Amino acid sequence: MTTALSKTQSPLSPSSPLAERMRPRTLDGFAGQETLLGPGKMLRTVMESRALPSLILWGPPGTGKTTLARILAESTGANFVHFSAVLSGVKEVRQIVDQAEHLRQTENKPTIFFIDEIHRFNKSQQDAFLPHVESGLFTLIGATTENPSFHVTAPLLSRCRVLVLQALAREHLQTIFRRALTDPEQGLGLYNLHCPDEALDQLITLADGDARMGLNILEIAATLTLHRFHHTPDTESATITADDISEAGQHKSLRYDKDGEEHYNLISALHKSLRDSDPDGALYWLYRMLDAGEEPLYICRRLIRFASEDVGVADPLALSQTMSCQQAFQTLGLPEGTLALAQAVVYLATAPKSNGLYAAEAEVRQSIARTGSLPVPMHLRNAATKLMKNLGYGKGYQYAHDKEQGLVEQNHLPPELAGRSFYSPTTRGYEAVIKERLGKWRQILQQRKKDHDTSKK
Repeated sequence: MTTALSKTQSPLSPSSPLAERMRPRTLDGFAGQETLLGPGKMLRTVMESRALPSLILWGPPGTGKTTLARILAESTGANFVHFSAVLSGVKEVRQIVDQAEHLRQTENKPTIFFIDEIHRFNKSQQDAFLPHVESGLFTLIGATTENPSFHVTAPLLSRCRVLVLQALAREHLQTIFRRALTDPEQGLGLYNLHCPDEALDQLITLADGDARMGLNILEIAATLTLHRFHHTPDTESATITADDISEAGQHKSLRYDKDGEEHYNLISALHKSLRDSDPDGALYWLYRMLDAGEEPLYICRRLIRFASEDVGVADPLALSQTMSCQQAFQTLGLPEGTLALAQAVVYLATAPKSNGLYAAEAEVRQSIARTGSLPVPMHLRNAATKLMKNLGYGKGYQYAHDKEQGLVEQNHLPPELAGRSFYSPTTRGYEAVIKERLGKWRQILQQRKKDHDTSKK
């Protein structure tokens, strides 16, 4: 006989969340990360030798960093201390140091000090446990979703091996979710739930490589299903539908951190797609950033920069288009303004490309750094006073508008740099016109000089 459930009562009443209950205890139950755990790979070898170095486990959420640390500690027989960089500080570090010293002296037992979200520790906090890592009092295992080269101090980083964990593949997630559905002790096996392929595929997509997120969605979806069927353990099968999965995962957001590496990865992907003239790739990365919550005006600024750096005068309208994009977004806001961003992205992706301005900037600045503050040639100086005129300011300057075709033959660089060329236009887009124009002007001036030299003879 089944018992009806109220809408607020959950049929699942575990002591901990499903994601925590399904955490593997051994490597046999660990899914994914074959590049670290396969036969002959680094972590597998370490576990077999029981000689564990200090490690930084770097990877996206839900890829098994904490689980792996626990398994490593178990394999070495060490005392495992789980420490949260969010909830704890230097005071707690001192307590752990005292405990580790006591265990080493009384039981000769090593300590593994696991720091979750180690990137949230500031420099002084990291410095507090650095001497104890150096002395070997404990083995440090840090977990981080952020690039450790940005957030872990150089002295600490140099004493740790950095291991990169990858987002879980679809087949790994499928294994984990199937196991959760059928495991009668730690999972949902007692409830005889059926999850067809369509619903499982939806769950894997929403998990986005994150096992913990997927298990959380699955647990909510199971609760929704059991409520709908007024279902209890050991009764007929109830089916989790794709709609249940979608309802449970409706608040799921894309993996993103505005101040972290993923922020830079995505803007880099957008920039390179634009540079390679791929509007499809550029649109994809644009909307990936927008859907993840990136500030649209930041994207506008990056597009404006791109218009000068990678398009330049190959298409002089590119800068106007991106400035108009920024103005349009400021006028419209979200969500209407995103289409202006898409328009600018497509325009830039399909525009002719040139880094001529960017290269010229680098050349000029290198030259200035090398030659210093060279004086302005006298003929280019402005004779604002009689004294300055008497000193030769402006002497010999040729006024272009008074010359045939508006062209003059005079040097506009310091004598030490005479004849130096910084800007080299390409043959793409409007720069092809500029290149041809500059070529004709040089021919005219060369011919004029040749004629002048001939007449003098």
